Amino acid sequence: MITIFGKASSINVRKVLWTCTEIGLNFEQIDYGSGTINDVHSPDFLALNPNAMVPVLRDEFGTLWESNTICRYLANRYQRIDLLPIDPMERAQVEKWMDWQATELNNAWRYVFMARVRQHGEFQDAAKILASENSWNRHMQIIEAQLDRTNAFMTGDQLTLADIVTGVSINRWRATPMQHAVLPAVEAYFDRLCQREGFLTYGANGIP
Repeated sequence: MITIFGKASSINVRKVLWTCTEIGLNFEQIDYGSGTINDVHSPDFLALNPNAMVPVLRDEFGTLWESNTICRYLANRYQRIDLLPIDPMERAQVEKWMDWQATELNNAWRYVFMARVRQHGEFQDAAKILASENSWNRHMQIIEAQLDRTNAFMTGDQLTLADIVTGVSINRWRATPMQHAVLPAVEAYFDRLCQREGFLTYGANGIP
């Protein structure tokens, strides 16, 4: 049995849950984090992940943290070469977008998301909100250009892990109250993702 520790409202947990659904895996999901009864700073959880962050995966082979690493592990473990190819260049193209999502794209949206969605008191500087909004839209335009090239998914004609990690981020962008760039390829892509059960359940689920 696969166990996923983390609340389903977490964007990084949703990546893993969607990956499990895409592969067709049975799993148990246990809520951890703010707003739940389970504390990520408890000794039991820190033994799973010393960073006190979700998600964490546990199966019969061990324990993993870091959402993109967990997604890669699941694709490898269950030999889903459609999600993570064997060919070195094809695989690198998928992992390139996964790494970009985790580093560049996430850093772009952090301030405006904390201000507009979480309404956090420490993220209310108007100039920083605008800068984050502009940066987020600029990064989304990079996705728009890529989708214009592929006319399908992030790396080509079929869905990969690059789409799973990018798709949940696009849902967050669309759901955050801010000025959005006009991106027709991104909108068509979102509609394409909505044809997949895993995205409807864990991506386009009304949670930014």
